[in-house]
Amino acid sequence: MMTTAIAELEARRLALQDALDAKKEAAERNRMGQFATPTQLAVDILRYARAQLGKSENVRFIDPAIGTGAFYSALLDVFSKERIGAAVGYEIDPYYGAPAAELWRDTGLDIRLEDFTRAEAPADTEKFDLLICNPPYVRHHHLINGEKQRLKLRAQDVCGVEISGLAGLYCYFLGLSHAWLKDGGLAGWLIPSEFMDVNYGVAVKRYLLDKVTFLHIHRFDPNDVQFNDALVSSAVVWFRKEPPSPEQQVRFTYGGSLQRPKLERLVPVETLRRDPKWTRYPLKESYEPTEGPVLSDFFKIKRGLVTGNNDYFILPVEEIARRGLPMEAFKPILPSPRDLPDDEVKADKAGNPILEKQLFLLDPPWTEEKIRNHYPKLWAYLEEGKAQGVAESYLCRHRNPWYAQEDRPPAPFVCTYLGRSDKKNGRPFRFILNHSQATAANVYLMLYPKSPLARALQDSPELKRRVWLCLNEISTKALLAEGRVYGGGLHKLEPRELGNVPARFILDLLPDVRAPKVPKQLGLFAGA
Repeated sequence: MMTTAIAELEARRLALQDALDAKKEAAERNRMGQFATPTQLAVDILRYARAQLGKSENVRFIDPAIGTGAFYSALLDVFSKERIGAAVGYEIDPYYGAPAAELWRDTGLDIRLEDFTRAEAPADTEKFDLLICNPPYVRHHHLINGEKQRLKLRAQDVCGVEISGLAGLYCYFLGLSHAWLKDGGLAGWLIPSEFMDVNYGVAVKRYLLDKVTFLHIHRFDPNDVQFNDALVSSAVVWFRKEPPSPEQQVRFTYGGSLQRPKLERLVPVETLRRDPKWTRYPLKESYEPTEGPVLSDFFKIKRGLVTGNNDYFILPVEEIARRGLPMEAFKPILPSPRDLPDDEVKADKAGNPILEKQLFLLDPPWTEEKIRNHYPKLWAYLEEGKAQGVAESYLCRHRNPWYAQEDRPPAPFVCTYLGRSDKKNGRPFRFILNHSQATAANVYLMLYPKSPLARALQDSPELKRRVWLCLNEISTKALLAEGRVYGGGLHKLEPRELGNVPARFILDLLPDVRAPKVPKQLGLFAGA
């Protein structure tokens, strides 16, 4: 239980946090990845750290992204004052850092208002026993003006691991911190659990398995969002800065709290090396590579097209008629899944979906000059898009012409890209049978049959429905095992992940076709 003095300081910190958050645009906080750690979670993490450290006399503490000081407050609560030999925090944003420095001014905390990723690591005698951090959750596309390349080079120099250009800022924080820990020092990171499954997470996994002793990873139930203002599923990763052991087993826990998880299992590091998806644990005991054919053996799977501005490029048929725009400039497009009441889309004689909500994608096949000379109303609409800044948006300004759309022909089967498992039927993803000539936006995955399935569908049109029925019989467990999950129980499937779903049922529909040869899966670091 907190002492009265510390409890008062924490109450003041929470009030300060709320006041500062309220005055800062949510979009700006999102861009900078500023999501404050809840008090109880911070305390749980420091209690866990104390148990790991044992009764050492002196602890040198650092938080490379301290914010208003949630972890430092928890440090004061959990560790006696006599045990805290030093406490240092870095904060790049003076909007939070300066008030925090004033709040903790007389407590011994050294808040440095600078960018941790540019700071020079201390000498060995000044390094830290304990590093606890909730690093900024900044997406890779916000790392601009050479920042990404600088971070990549510096992280590789510090920890010997090359981080993908698609990685978020938190991955660089983790790598760069290696130089700040003493040998044997303990680190606890509160980070998005997505690194456990995504391709860019390979660098983080390599670091955990090859450069340090990987101790424990606790993944929170994604339905229990840790941050009220961020849709992200969180994990706490623990390791010591000491050489790894080939016999090391990593404790995987899930759900509940850090101290009292709902599930737990010890997983050998060699198992983790072979498995590209770590969110299987602790539910599963070991990694079993998929045997037999998978969906990608029978389908080319692509995400639906990205328009650049759905409100501008996708119009209902009534709006097209009202503006007098030429239908030849449009192609049909499926509405969002919530506006698609059935899992089968039928078509009229023109190939348009028979739906209450009929939408069309602007994709003129003509040059701007031809549009200006022959289609004045369409030209006026394009000028309107320029005035609204649509033409200068990132995607549009990299297209020629700016209104040209990606090539996404209609697919006979589409699958929803995002979904929740708390639906009435318990299925987060839907497979849609598409009889129309409608393309689809990036809320869908589009399944284009490969040969020999494509030939079989051409020879036997009735096979299309049988394939669709079998797709919808794929178990939720099989789909979730390949996908990823975010805060609030939001599940997502990328094209490659859907392609990894077992698909032996298609062979049963094609008795004259042999099973494709399945290449041996080489594990996490294949080709690295």
